[in-house]
Amino acid sequence: MAVPKLEMRPLGNTGLKLSSVGFGASPLGSVFGSVSESDAVASVLEAFRLGINFFDTSPYYGATLSEKMLGKGLKALGVPRSEYIVSTKCGRYREGFDFSAERVTKSIDESLERLQLDYVDIFQCHDIEFGSLDQVVNETIPALQKLKEAGKIRFIGITGLPLEIFTYLLDRVPPGTVDVILSYCHYSINDSTLEDLLPYLKTKGVGIISASPLAMGLLTEFGPPEWHPASPELKVRLLSASDTIRPFVLLQNTKLFMQPSQS
Repeated sequence: MAVPKLEMRPLGNTGLKLSSVGFGASPLGSVFGSVSESDAVASVLEAFRLGINFFDTSPYYGATLSEKMLGKGLKALGVPRSEYIVSTKCGRYREGFDFSAERVTKSIDESLERLQLDYVDIFQCHDIEFGSLDQVVNETIPALQKLKEAGKIRFIGITGLPLEIFTYLLDRVPPGTVDVILSYCHYSINDSTLEDLLPYLKTKGVGIISASPLAMGLLTEFGPPEWHPASPELKVRLLSASDTIRPFVLLQNTKLFMQPSQS
């Protein structure tokens, strides 16, 4: 049986074309349960076979284990580097948050070694709401621009949960400085507030990655973890309705990488 091809979508003004569904590599760090090296590599190979060309990780996932496992999987692909797109992050680590220029500059070298790569396509400041947004504007982003000039990264991104962090930061850097944002839990069947931000992001020419379409487990048949911020009432109601809403969730998952003009 032929494998249906995933739609390839442009990511903002980067020139990158990403598969409509990406590979979130946090599970490779055994974040949700133990994952063997063989299973980690096999999952990367299978994802690529199915048409996924975008792989996202972070040194925070599994205390760097995710990057190491993903690096082994990408090496096992045995294809030219240009055939896949890799994103990793900086600023959030097992020991805490550090968005200083010194730390993020060191971070990319560490990540490249673990990923067994010469460069990453997208380097993202990870969960910036937990640091100083002004530090990210005045110190972190300029440091990332230097890494871009050095050829270690191709594009600069920011990630976080509150939508207002994106407007705060993008209004304080020159146009074209930040290429990509990663927003999570705001483009799901229970929360579509990211849509309200699309016209603004279009004016900024920023690419959008919508992560955690299952709302950090809230929309799965297993329910979310105990620490999930949703109210107990909402957790119970969505868990009881999981069979009914699953087809709609799957449909929503086909819109993970959006152009700012899309709704």
